[in-house]
Order: sequence, then structure tokens, then C-alpha cells
Amino acid sequence: MFIHDNISANDKNHLVMGGCDLCYLADKYKTPLYVMDEEKVRDNMRAYKNAIEDYYNSNGMVLYASKALSNLYMYKIAKEEGIGVDVVSGGELYTALKAGFDASKIYFHGNNKTYDEIELGIKSKIACFVADSINELDMIDRISGENNTVTNVMFRIKPGVDAHTHEFIATGQIDSKFGFAIENNEAYEIIKYAKNLKNIMVVGIHCHIGSQIFELEPFCEAARIMIKFMTKVKNELGVNIKRLNLGGGFGIKYVKEDTPVVYPKYIEAVSKVLKEECEKEGVDLPYVLMEPGRSVVGDAGVTLYTVGSIKEIKDVRKYVSVDGGMGDNPRYILYEAEYDAAVANRADAKEEEVVTVCGKCCESGDIIMKDAKLPKLKSGDILCVMSTGAYNYSMSSNYNRICRPAMVFVSGGKEKLAVKRETYEDLIRNDLM
Repeated sequence: MFIHDNISANDKNHLVMGGCDLCYLADKYKTPLYVMDEEKVRDNMRAYKNAIEDYYNSNGMVLYASKALSNLYMYKIAKEEGIGVDVVSGGELYTALKAGFDASKIYFHGNNKTYDEIELGIKSKIACFVADSINELDMIDRISGENNTVTNVMFRIKPGVDAHTHEFIATGQIDSKFGFAIENNEAYEIIKYAKNLKNIMVVGIHCHIGSQIFELEPFCEAARIMIKFMTKVKNELGVNIKRLNLGGGFGIKYVKEDTPVVYPKYIEAVSKVLKEECEKEGVDLPYVLMEPGRSVVGDAGVTLYTVGSIKEIKDVRKYVSVDGGMGDNPRYILYEAEYDAAVANRADAKEEEVVTVCGKCCESGDIIMKDAKLPKLKSGDILCVMSTGAYNYSMSSNYNRICRPAMVFVSGGKEKLAVKRETYEDLIRNDLM
């Protein structure tokens, strides 16, 4: 009945997740409300961790790509599950450290790291920086020298693989703000340059071909290209690449038509390619890193809204307004993202009409679901939008001075408030007059 098997209905005809009645949560914590299934998050982490153990004989590590959902409680979960994390800003790094996360399992990405961010990473003794430009590399070298240390560095490489995804989340092609391209030799030249920097230890290479990908072959092709590149720099530059980070990008189910691959299948398929290519090229199998983000938290989350005004424009469209919008979920206005939804207070309600679910922001593009087939909604209904665990809270804003929602984790019939709802006082906290 529902697109995810962790959603069910109880005898009140209310939606249930993690053993908790979603209508009860909406009433207690108010809407909009982010709700995360903690066991689903942990199960997803374990699926990747177990796959690394099975297919690479534990010669690797899962890094949770925390840009998908970053807060103290998420880092606490990742720490307890024994995986690493990928951060892309000083703020994410600071949050991870405040959560007590082991700095030796933190990798720092990003295409324009500042001096302060690099200094924080070096002083915190993180595992590695993933360098994205020569300017950044020089800065890491300089700050490392100032701190009398040698810093581990990987390089983000563009393998030139077409990932068949939205152009805003495709990152493996040459025309991307990220990384160094193999095609024009800049990847080779940056490693040649880096090997002579006295405060830099070149330990690996990284690639990320895009997001929300449902195919295996792009990941396999990227793996082939990266092994060939590793072999080239070893033979010609004498640089032995010991770590290979193949990124993330594994697709999740947003709507019924989506057909994601079972996550360990990605790792199994790529492991076969890596082993074959390493044997063919005569190089050692590297320590393999993977960076799932969306596929760890995306399908574990829902957002609850209260339906407000309903406006039908005859022969045009029916608009159903909710008490949230692009401030808590900007993915439609960015990517025209699609979602599935159900009515939390009428779990068995059948899809009857096509409507557009819109938010309360003063923008025509403030839409959650466009032309979606849903049950007949009425004011006061609790609408449950599925698969909102990734990039909703992370990309949320205070546009129109609207407060960000609270976030609750559920598990075994118990709820844990992980993020408090913002107040009007929070909105003006940093304002001056």
C-alpha cells in the first residue's frame, strides 16, 4: 500500500513509523515536522558496512555523506554504527566533533575550503582532505607547515562518466565545478605537483559521478577508469595510490515508478570490476571508501504537514496548501523533484484526484508535489510526504522568516527529539539594530 515497508497503519487508521503514531507526533510536536526512522537509518548503514566486509574482506570503510542530513544525533548514530563520515564544511566538521565523532574517521570534501576550515581540520587531526584545486592544495601545505605536520590528501577526479541523472547533480563529467579531469591531463599534473610538497602526503583519489543513479554500469565504468589512472601515476610518477574513494550517488525510491538497486549490489558489482582491473594492471587492491548519503537517510524520513486552504481553479488546477513548503523542502524548486504521499489521519484513503500541493511561501514555485494523484484532501488533514530524509532539513531556510521544523527520530515505539522547532526569537537572534 505504501512505497516503503517501514510505514504501516494502526487500528485508529493512522500511519505508523518506528512503532509511533504519526498523528500523535504531529499533534505533540506540531507541523511541519520531520520524522526519521532510526532503525531504518541504522539498517542502511549496516547494509553498506556488511557489504564492505563481504566483498572487500573489510579492506575499506563506509563514510556517511553527512551533507544529506547533518545534526548531532545523526553523527551519534554513525559513531555507534562504527562507520566514518564525509563532511563538506567547517560547520559539518564542528558538529561531528561536538558529537564526539572520531576525527580519524572524518574525510573533508568541498570545492572551496577556507583557511579557517582547513586549519580546523588539521588541528583536529582528521583522516584526510579531498583536495579540489591547486589553490586549496597549496593552502593545506602551508597550514600544515605552520602546524609542523604532514597532512593526508586525496584528489577529487572527474572520470568523465555520464551518470544519466539531473544536470544539477551530475558531477563526473569534465564540465563540473568539482575536481580534476583525467581527459585534459589536469588530474595527472596535480598529483605530479603534489608529490613534491613537503607537508602533503598523497594517499588516494576520489570520484563521485552524480546522485540518484539507478544503474550499475556507470559506477563500474568509473572504477575501471580510476584503476587505470592509479596505474598510470604509479608507473610514471612513482606515486602509489593506496586509497580509492568511489563516492556515492545510489538512488532511492521517491515514487512508485522508481526502481533502485539493492545497495549492497552496487558494492558487489564494483568489487568484481576493481579486482579484475587490479589483477590485469598488476597493482594492489586499494583500501576502498564509499560515501552513501541519500541512500542512508532518504527513505528513512517523512515530513508531516497540516492541510490548510484548498483552491480549485476550474479547468486549470486544484491547489492544496500546507503549512510548510520550500523553506523545509526546496527540492522541487531546485530539481522538480517528485514525491509520494499519504494521509496520516486516514491511512486507508484511496487516491482519487490530481492536485498540486503547494507551500505557504510567497513564491509561485513553492511546490511540494505537482499534479500528484492523492486522496481527496480536506483542511486539517495531516499529509505525510515520503522519502524526505535527505537534503530537506539540510537545505532548509528561513525564507519569508518562517521557522524551521523540529525533527524527531522514532524507534521501537519511542520518540527522540533531535532538533527543536525554531522560534521567532531564533529568527532575530543575530539581528542588530
